[in-house]
Amino acid sequence: MKGNERLKAKDNSSQLASKGIKTTLIGIIASLTLSTVKIISGALGNSYALIADGIESLADVFTSIIVLSGLRIASKPADADHPYGHGKAEPIAGVIVAFGLFTAAIIIIIQSIYEIITPHNAPASFTLAVLVLVVIIKEILFRYIIKVGKRIKSVAVINDAWHQRSDAITSFTVFIGISVALIGGEGYEVADDYAALFASIIIIINSYRLLKPALFELMDTAPPDETINKIRSVALEVPGVEGLDKCFMRKMGFEYFIDIHVIVDGNIPVNEGHEIAHKVKDELKKTFLNIRDVLVHIESSTKVIGRH
Repeated sequence: MKGNERLKAKDNSSQLASKGIKTTLIGIIASLTLSTVKIISGALGNSYALIADGIESLADVFTSIIVLSGLRIASKPADADHPYGHGKAEPIAGVIVAFGLFTAAIIIIIQSIYEIITPHNAPASFTLAVLVLVVIIKEILFRYIIKVGKRIKSVAVINDAWHQRSDAITSFTVFIGISVALIGGEGYEVADDYAALFASIIIIINSYRLLKPALFELMDTAPPDETINKIRSVALEVPGVEGLDKCFMRKMGFEYFIDIHVIVDGNIPVNEGHEIAHKVKDELKKTFLNIRDVLVHIESSTKVIGRH
């Protein structure tokens, strides 16, 4: 790919953030609409499980707003106070989303237990139609949002997608619970409450699974060995590079920063070592379009030649 074509093909962090923001806004509008429908339907149809499901959807709106804020902050350029940019705002938003999921699950558990021990009538049958519509819409949202999240490599957007999937799971289990209550008749009224209780456990499991990658990114956890090996392989192909020592890589928002120690012939002039360092940096940034910067440390077996 030629220079101009490569520039057109490359998404910078601002463009990636814009994609994430657009996707998150769609999720916010959909979740707000569906949560309103579920809460009203649950109140009219005598189903606390459906009301709890609506509350969980409102939590989706809150966490999506957090994701939106995180993406907007992450897209800001570097400044004097943040020379590496504002990318960490994105995994911070991911952590908040995961905790939001966990909190919503705990609220549903408490209310479900209360409803189980409190006698009440069976839900209305029309609530089933509402839940079928909700599950379909939420699953479509999940597939769309997670596709964008993986494309832009955003932990927060991926977590937001799983928020939509968790909502779909909750609604599906509520559908099963209400169905059992209606089919079973008297004595089975609490079936939808048990369904909400089961769904909340699934949500807790998802929140834990989503929390891990966000925390790993905040802690600058090393990427998989496969990724590091690709970086090393490209650097080793640069003329003048005799070997590599250390190679560190960390994610900052949507891009990566690399620190690499390159071994060259100790008898070459300093300026030649500098030239090799620039070639390594240029080759890595050309090969991996999501690399923001590369710090090359040139060394030999006897002395350090320089840094770039």
